[in-house]
Amino acid sequence: MSEITGSRFYTVGLVSAWYMPVSFNQAIGATTPFFTAVFAYLITMKTEPLLVYATLVPVVTGVIIASGGEPSFHLFGFVMCIGGTAARALKTVLQGVLLSSEGEKLNSMNLLLYMAPIAVVLLLPVTLYMEGNVVDITLALASIDIRILWYLLFNSVLAYFVNLANFLVTKHTSALSLQVLGNAKGAVAVVVSILIFKNPVSVIGMLGYALTVIGVILYNEARKRSK
Repeated sequence: MSEITGSRFYTVGLVSAWYMPVSFNQAIGATTPFFTAVFAYLITMKTEPLLVYATLVPVVTGVIIASGGEPSFHLFGFVMCIGGTAARALKTVLQGVLLSSEGEKLNSMNLLLYMAPIAVVLLLPVTLYMEGNVVDITLALASIDIRILWYLLFNSVLAYFVNLANFLVTKHTSALSLQVLGNAKGAVAVVVSILIFKNPVSVIGMLGYALTVIGVILYNEARKRSK
C-alpha cells in the first residue's frame, strides 16, 4: 500500500499500472526530482547550484530513452504516470514549505496529524467507487484467515513510519533531496519487478534505466560539492 497521506496524489500513477509494467512505472517515477526542482522554484523561488540541475538531465534523458525502447509502452498509461509523478513532486514541495514555515510552526508529527484525516476523507469514497466489493473481500479473507487483519494493521503502522520518515527527511534536507533518495528505491524496484514478474525489457530500455541511476549518483556528488 502506498503512503497514506500521499496516496490521493498517487492514484493517477496507480491507474497507469493497469497499462504498463511496474518496471516502466518506476522508471518514469525517477523524473520526480525534475518536477520537484521546477515546483520548488515556482513556489519558493529557491534555486540550486547549476551543477545540481545539470545532474537531473541524465535522469530525465534516461526515462525518455526507456520510453522509446519499452516493449509495453502505452500512451495513456504514460500520461497518467507523468501526471502522478508531477503531483507527487508538488506534494513534497508543499509539505517542505509547511515544515519550514516560521508562521505555521508545524513539525513532522503535526503535519501527519492534519494530513492523514484529509487523505481518508478523499480516498475512502474513491476506494468504494473503484473497488466497491473491497469490504466484502476483506471480510471473506478474514473469515478464512484472521491474520489478514493483522497484516492490514501492520501495513498501516509501516505507512505511518514511512510518512513520518519522509517528513523528517524533508525538514532536515530538502524536498528535492527526498525525491532523489526515492530514486534509489525506484532502481531497486525495477530490478525486483523484472526478476519476479518477468517483465519484458529491451536493451534500449535497460540503457535508459541505467542512465537514470547514473543521474542519481551524479546528483548526490553535486550536492556534496555545493555544500
